[in-house]
Amino acid sequence: MSTKQILLSGFGGQGILFAGKMLAYKGMMEDKNVSWLPSYGPEMRGGTASCSVIVSDEAVGSPIVSNPDVLVAMNLPSLDRFEDSVVPGGMIFYDSSLVERPVKRSDVVAYPIPATKLAGENGFSTLANMILVGKILQALGEFDEEKVLNTLNKVIPPKRAEMIEANMKAMKLGAEL
Repeated sequence: MSTKQILLSGFGGQGILFAGKMLAYKGMMEDKNVSWLPSYGPEMRGGTASCSVIVSDEAVGSPIVSNPDVLVAMNLPSLDRFEDSVVPGGMIFYDSSLVERPVKRSDVVAYPIPATKLAGENGFSTLANMILVGKILQALGEFDEEKVLNTLNKVIPPKRAEMIEANMKAMKLGAEL
């Protein structure tokens, strides 16, 4: 991997910023250059949220991701807004539990993942975001269980340590899809 530009988008409260933070921290812990740029609407929960992440072997010149290699769309407005910005040959991961249409483009690889449904069925209803992160890492050839666990131990604060196991289960579920 020389440079991966990732754009994550959805409603506030879906864990978009945390998912982006997870990807950025994983890169940072592997001595990559990273940027993490969160953006959310004024409503916070229920409003729009997006996060730009760049992970690179080279210096990152700008944190802005205009044409992502990887798009994560956790709702239909996000897919509608950002689908056309993905580079040809890029990847689009979307929560098919909430996005009722397929990706329209044929020059990208689409991953419809019923993340919200799977999260609910597996007892971690708030971790659809981590199911998607697991799938992204697997698709990029970057899912290493030890490195993922080390990253989770960094991004989840000690007062929420009980969430590490559930997050790891969600990510492994995504990686196995």
